[in-house]
Amino acid sequence: MTLTGRKGRLFATLAVAPIVALAGVVTLGAVWPAPTPRAECWGTRVVDRGGALIALSPVPGGVWRFRVSPEQVSPFLVQLLVAVEDRRFATEPGVDPRAVLRAGWQWLRAGHVVSGGSTLTMQVAKLLDPRPRGLSAKVIEAARGVDLWWRMPRRDVLGLWLSLAPFGGNLVGVEAASYAYFGKPPGALDAAEAALLVALPRRPEALRPDRHPEAARRIRDRILRLAETRGLLTPEETRAAIAEALPTARQPMPRAVPQLFARVHRPPLLTTTLDGPTQAALQRLARATLAKLPPDVSLAVMIADLPSRRLRAVWAGDWGDARRAGAIDLTSAERSPGSALKPFLYGLAFSQGLANPDTLLADSPARFGGYAPEDFTGRFAGNVRAADALRRSLNLPAVRLLAQFGAVRFAAALSAAGEPLRLPRGAVASLPVVLGGAGQTMRGMMALYAALATDGAVSPLGWRPSGVAAASRLLSPASAQTIAAILTRALPGAPEGQGIAWKTGTSWGDRDNWAFGFDRAQVVGVWVGRPDGTAMDGGAAADHALPVLARVFGLLPASPRSAAEAMHLLSFAVTPDPDPLRLLFPPPGAVIDGAGALDLKAMGGIRPLSFLVDGAPVASVGALRTTQWTPPGPGFYRVTVLDAHGRAAQAAIRIKAAE
Repeated sequence: MTLTGRKGRLFATLAVAPIVALAGVVTLGAVWPAPTPRAECWGTRVVDRGGALIALSPVPGGVWRFRVSPEQVSPFLVQLLVAVEDRRFATEPGVDPRAVLRAGWQWLRAGHVVSGGSTLTMQVAKLLDPRPRGLSAKVIEAARGVDLWWRMPRRDVLGLWLSLAPFGGNLVGVEAASYAYFGKPPGALDAAEAALLVALPRRPEALRPDRHPEAARRIRDRILRLAETRGLLTPEETRAAIAEALPTARQPMPRAVPQLFARVHRPPLLTTTLDGPTQAALQRLARATLAKLPPDVSLAVMIADLPSRRLRAVWAGDWGDARRAGAIDLTSAERSPGSALKPFLYGLAFSQGLANPDTLLADSPARFGGYAPEDFTGRFAGNVRAADALRRSLNLPAVRLLAQFGAVRFAAALSAAGEPLRLPRGAVASLPVVLGGAGQTMRGMMALYAALATDGAVSPLGWRPSGVAAASRLLSPASAQTIAAILTRALPGAPEGQGIAWKTGTSWGDRDNWAFGFDRAQVVGVWVGRPDGTAMDGGAAADHALPVLARVFGLLPASPRSAAEAMHLLSFAVTPDPDPLRLLFPPPGAVIDGAGALDLKAMGGIRPLSFLVDGAPVASVGALRTTQWTPPGPGFYRVTVLDAHGRAAQAAIRIKAAE
């Protein structure tokens, strides 16, 4: 029987259509291929030193989208996706001819699209270049599906679907959806969770479990039953999966220290030196601490390994809490360090022979021009050893020592070591800087304390495995060791005989509360305060920051400094030699006529010797024990001789005007 009329023309068209369509889509796909995702289309996975995920960062604009391979996803999800969406995915040429014919026939009969006939490859083409729904869009998707099949392995096509499928809101890809809905990586999904994620891209907004739980449950259960009919689940496994509850809200994404990565180039994978378990423990401790503080008071904590100078864990602020200025990186904010700078003044003075741990310093009222500092307690101790003055953080001895050393010189030494003080534009360092009258960041202070904990050389602390910065010397190793010994004692609540070298700092008005400490393996810094710089109420660093420091050390592997050993080192540092270093001329208290050069003479000590006047080197004398110095004019001077082991002898003298 011959087919005539409209029905015959229809069947003839359907017979020729596949050949014409195939030729057309191949040609169209060749001249108009599907675009490929750019590198900046992907968010960043941040991993710790062992490769474990600790944070996810979205792409600019806040979309959570991450490149995923099939190997990173639950095998059941991959099997279920292919079984439900495209059973011939492994063999079809990017399009399914039978599905296309079925969809075309349904369209001819109904006059509109009834079923799409899209393969997973065509869906990927649509995800790469979304277009309004229609026949022309289907033709382009088919053409690009053939192009993707021709030039891309099946595994890579599947990876693009897993990376680009929409899951509602700002969630794109199975990794973002897996963390947002289940709080786990996509490789750990069970059957019920995988079924929900396979279903969601069909209608991502209408099926969101946090907004439309009943619709989400129906489609999930339908897909689970389909998985059973296709041999992916047993009846018992299906019943157990259907009994599982659906997520009712989105969970927070993993976001360890987002402030740390906000201003750096973020590749798809960012490797850090942070330690995941330590970071998680620090985050719990920080949140528990903040819960006990006023709502506008914030906290910053840094932990770094010694001697690598690499960060192990960081709390830079409570991200997302506007009252605590959580979006600000508080570790890089300029604040007043209070008395936390004192150890470096004492260390420089010890290094350059102006003082030693046994030097007596006056803790008594004094006025330096218009500046009249006071001790924190309001009381004075009289003459105290330099070691005790530092350990007790007395203000007047530190200011007197800085007056001898020179405030500008102190600031210059810190600057030369790479951690300059932050002063107002045009301002010159003056005596208040040693009590907190200048700015510094937590990162800078941590670098200084890391130097104190090791060999006296300063280098910035980093959080990336490579790119270690060069170190700049601030203190001699012997001086750093001596200061560390002075500061080593038990933290409040710690066992006697074992301790941490620690120092606190409180700025004027309790605006900044600091505590720094180090043992043999790590250095820790804590800051507590209001981000807007207003004063806190009730207590200083010993009340706020020091208890946090003790709790942070409780999270870390024990590597204590022995307080007894520290005192032995300190005693050794000030024990006289069998042939002690002595300044023979000029003698202490000498009054000398100012005509001509003076012979400076020393005896004992370990050569080479260095002579200084008011802290400034006179001349290099090599192996000699004498040199000459010409006074610049009448006045009072302090002459110091320093030997190779850092031991010092000095004399205060007066030069009279020449007659």
